[in-house]
Amino acid sequence: MNNLIKITLFGIGILNAQESTKPMDSIQKLEPVFIDSKVIFGSKYEAKNKTGSSFYLSPEELEKFSYSDINRVLRAVPGVNIYEEDGYGLRPNISLRGTSPERSAKISIMEDGVLIAPAPYSAPAAYYFPSVARMQAVEILKGSSQIQYGPFTTGGAINLVSTQIPNRFQGSIQTSYGSFNTGQTHLKIGDSKTNIGYSVEYLNNNSDGFKYLPNGDNTGFDKNDVVAKLRFQNKQDTKFNQSLEFKLQYSDETSNETYLGLTAADFKANPFDRYAASQKDKMTNDHLQFMVTHKIDVAKFLRVTSNAYYNDFSRNWYKLDDVVFGGTKEGISKILEAPQDYPNYLDIINGTSDSGINALILKANNRSYLSKGVQTKLDFHWLSGNVFHDVEIGLRYHYDDEDRFQWKDGYSITDGQLNLTSAGAPGSDANRISKATAFAGSVLYKLKFNNITITPGVRYENIVLERDNFGTADLSRTGSDISSRENKVAIFIPGIGFNYKFNSMTSIFGGVHKGFSPPGNTVGQESEESVNYELGSRFNFKGLRGEVVGFYNDYSNLLGSDLAASGGTGSLDQFNAGEVSVKGIELLLNYNLLENNASYALPISFGYTFTDTEFLNSFGSDDSLWGEVQSGDELPYIAKHQFNTSISLEHAKFELNFSGRLNGAFKTEASADAVNATNGITSNFIIDFVGKYHVTKTLSLSAKIINVLDETYAVAKVPAGLRPGHPFGIYGGLNFRF
Repeated sequence: MNNLIKITLFGIGILNAQESTKPMDSIQKLEPVFIDSKVIFGSKYEAKNKTGSSFYLSPEELEKFSYSDINRVLRAVPGVNIYEEDGYGLRPNISLRGTSPERSAKISIMEDGVLIAPAPYSAPAAYYFPSVARMQAVEILKGSSQIQYGPFTTGGAINLVSTQIPNRFQGSIQTSYGSFNTGQTHLKIGDSKTNIGYSVEYLNNNSDGFKYLPNGDNTGFDKNDVVAKLRFQNKQDTKFNQSLEFKLQYSDETSNETYLGLTAADFKANPFDRYAASQKDKMTNDHLQFMVTHKIDVAKFLRVTSNAYYNDFSRNWYKLDDVVFGGTKEGISKILEAPQDYPNYLDIINGTSDSGINALILKANNRSYLSKGVQTKLDFHWLSGNVFHDVEIGLRYHYDDEDRFQWKDGYSITDGQLNLTSAGAPGSDANRISKATAFAGSVLYKLKFNNITITPGVRYENIVLERDNFGTADLSRTGSDISSRENKVAIFIPGIGFNYKFNSMTSIFGGVHKGFSPPGNTVGQESEESVNYELGSRFNFKGLRGEVVGFYNDYSNLLGSDLAASGGTGSLDQFNAGEVSVKGIELLLNYNLLENNASYALPISFGYTFTDTEFLNSFGSDDSLWGEVQSGDELPYIAKHQFNTSISLEHAKFELNFSGRLNGAFKTEASADAVNATNGITSNFIIDFVGKYHVTKTLSLSAKIINVLDETYAVAKVPAGLRPGHPFGIYGGLNFRF
C-alpha cells in the first residue's frame, strides 16, 4: 500500500492497517522492551496482546475527529457508558462495565500514569478532568491486569497520555472557529538534543454556549491549559541509562454552567432555554500539577521508574440550590421532578413572578483539593530457554484531601433579574476537611510460553480515611467544636488473566479478579467489593479484524454516593447498596473495504455494547439517582444497548470521516419497568462529520459538523431537570505543522 495513505481506525484497540500487514509471528520474536511508566501499554500491539480487554486510541485516531469532548472520544470504545451534562464534556460521567457513572468516581483516571482526580481516595468525584484535546493518546484497560492501577479495580482504568517531548524540533499551530462563537487554539513546540529535551504547549477552548438565558447572558465557557516539560538524559556511553523529566501543568476554567435543567413540558417546548434563576450560576476553577519522573535502566533486564507528583485543584461552583416560598424551602431537584406540585416555586425560578427577599438560595460550593505522592515501578524481565518472564512491582504512597468552606447567599428576583438580598459568611454552610492516606503495592507476573501468556497478580491497599468537621459556627477553625471520624481499610486484591494464540490471526483471552472501591470516612463503612470475570477473543479473518468479550461483575456490596450532581444532598457520604449483578457483551469489528487499493482507503468500524444490570436486594436511599430500590430493579444511567459506527474515505490529499453512535435508552431511577420518557432517557442516534484537505505536507484545512442531523435529545435528568445534548454545529479550522 502507498505509504502516504493513513489507515487509521477511530476508537479501536487493534493494529492499524499498515501495522497489520507485518507478519505477526516475526513481531512476537522481537527483543522484549520496557513499557514506559507514563503509559499502560503504549501501543496497539501491546493492547492487542494484553490478557484483559484493552483499547489504545493513537495520535492518528484522536486527530481524525479532533474532539475536545472526552464523551465523544470514548463513545467509540465498547464497554463504556456515559451520560452527558453540559454538551462540551467539561465534567464527564463515565462508567466502565456498569460501574456507577456519577462524576466518573468509580474508575481510576490517570494522566501520564498518575492519579488525576482531585482527591482520588477521599473525594473521587471528578469535577476536574484533563482536556482531551491536548492528549497524544488515550488508553482504556479492563479485566484482571487493571489491578496494577487502583484504587478502583472493578470496571477499569483510563490513562490520558499527554503530548510527549518530540525526538526532533517540531511544532504545530491548530485553530478552529464555528457555531455559538466556539473557538479553539492549540499551540505546541518542542525539541530534543543528545542530553536535553523540552516541550511547551498551550490550549484554549471557549464558547458562548448553545443555551439561552432570558437576559441574553453568556452560557458558555473559557478554559486555558499550559503544559511545559523538560527532560535531562545522560550520555549513551554511561553505565546506567537514566533520565529526569519535569512536568508543569496549569489550567483555569470559567464556565457559566448550572445544576438547573428544565421540566419535561419546558424541555419539549424550548429545550435549549435556561430559567432566569440560573443567570448567576458559574463554575470557576484552576488546576496545578507538578510532576518529576526519574527513570533508570539498572540492567538490560531491570528498569526502575519513580514519580513524585503534586496536584492542586480549587473550584467554586456558585449555583442555585433552593427556592423559598411562603416560608418553606425546597430543593431545585424536587421542584423540577414534580413541577405540578410546586407551581409558585417554578414561577419564581423562571422569572414570571417577582419574589420576596431571600427567595432564591445560591450556594457557593467552594472546595479545594490536594493530591500528592510518590510511586515507583520496578520492571524485571528475562528469558529462560523459550519462556519469557516479566515481573512488575509497583509501590505508591499517597495523600489527598478535600477542604469544604462553603456558604449560601440569598437573592430576590424582580422583572427576571436577580438581586442580592443577603450574603452568607464563608464557611457558614460547610466547614470540614476530608482526607486520606494510602499505601498501595502491586505485583504482576507475566509468563509467556509458546502461544500462552498467563498473568497472575495481587494488589494491596491500606487506606486511612478521616474527616474533621469544624462546624458552621467555628469559621476560624479554632477546633472549639470539632467533630472527627476515621475509617480504615486494608485489603488484598488478587487477579489472574491469560491470553492464548491459536495462530497469528486468532487468540482467546480472559481472567478473573477482585473488584474494589474504597469506602467513605464513616466509621465501619465497608468497601465496595465484587468478583469480576471476562472471556473474549481477538481475530483477523480475511481482513475482518475484531474483538468480542463477555463479562460478568458480581457485586457483594455496591456503594452509592450522596452527590448533589445526582440529585442528592451533596454530602458525598457513601452508603451500602448490597448485592448487584452486571453482565454484558462487547463487540468490535473493523474492515477496510479498499484493502488492496494503492490510492484510497475506506475503513469502516462497528462497535456494540450490551449491559444488563440488576439489584439483588431492596433498600432505600436519599439519592434521587437511585431512590427506593427493589430487588430486580436495573441500575439507573446505564444503557442496555449502545453501538457506534464510523466510515472514512482516505487519500493522501484528503479525508472524509463520518461517525455515528446510538446512545441507548437508560433509566433515570432504579426500576424494572421498560424505559420511557417518565422514568428515563430515550435513545438517540447522532452523526458527526469531519472533512480534511491537506494543502501541503505542513498545512491542512478542516471542516467539522457536530450532530449532522440536528437531533434534539435529552442526555440526563440530573442534577435537576432535563438537559439537552449538543445541537447542530459547524466549525472550520486549520492545522500548520513545522
